[in-house]
Amino acid sequence: MKLAVVLLAAVVLSGCSPDGKNALERLALPIGSTNRTQDIWELWLGAWIAVLVIFLLVFGLIVYSMIRYRRRSDDEVPAQIRYNLPIEALYTFAPVIIVAVFFFHTVTSQNNVLEQVDNPDHTVEVVGSKWQWAFNYLDETAAEGDDVFDIGTPADPTELWLPVDESVRFNLKSPDVIHSFWIPEFYFKMDVVPGKVNTFDLTPTREGDFTGRCAELCGLYHSRMIFKVHVVSRAEYDQHLAELKSAGAIGAPKGAVEADEIAGIESGNKRGKVEDVQGNGAGSK
Repeated sequence: MKLAVVLLAAVVLSGCSPDGKNALERLALPIGSTNRTQDIWELWLGAWIAVLVIFLLVFGLIVYSMIRYRRRSDDEVPAQIRYNLPIEALYTFAPVIIVAVFFFHTVTSQNNVLEQVDNPDHTVEVVGSKWQWAFNYLDETAAEGDDVFDIGTPADPTELWLPVDESVRFNLKSPDVIHSFWIPEFYFKMDVVPGKVNTFDLTPTREGDFTGRCAELCGLYHSRMIFKVHVVSRAEYDQHLAELKSAGAIGAPKGAVEADEIAGIESGNKRGKVEDVQGNGAGSK
């Protein structure tokens, strides 16, 4: 019976794919857009298989018990027992085994997703602050000696530009509260923590426009803390950086400068609370 349940679950889910035409085929996930999505997809698919197997098994036992042990007119009251040691042992050890398997595959997928490349093609410093995002493109205009940045406001969300099929390293910072950098099509999100730099690498593999979000409740305008993501060709990417330089968006916006300090806490350089994270003079939009 158990083998039949497993085979049934495998048949039901065999038509699912991360590139499916509809959300049902993708098991409610968006179409993956980076080289790190396959591990998350396999973990997601495995979780669905496990859930379906457990559901079919438990539901089957319930139905079987209802039919097999239904009350009949000539039935006597069955013998009453205080406990059943084999069944109680099963109820104890089976969940532990299931959780252990989930934990193993989760850690394996996490390690694969967080593996860093030796020399990423690009580095983007992500600054999450109340309530906007800033993206500093580091070392992209090294010949001129200037970095450029994108910045916005809750009313005018920031845009993040990335070249397709080229590796990117994201360095995450925050000057105020905990945020979470999340792009659903990347199957990945990471917290942006004050006083700490979190890092991850990936390579966008599909051109398109996506919407990024803050996935951590960060305050009053959390719901408006979104940003647009443009994955484009290298030529379009270079053109955008040139436009930023022409517009004067050179250097790091103030949010990024202050991101090494925790707002409201004096540090060794006596820097006070962050009062303005919108920009720094001519460099802000």
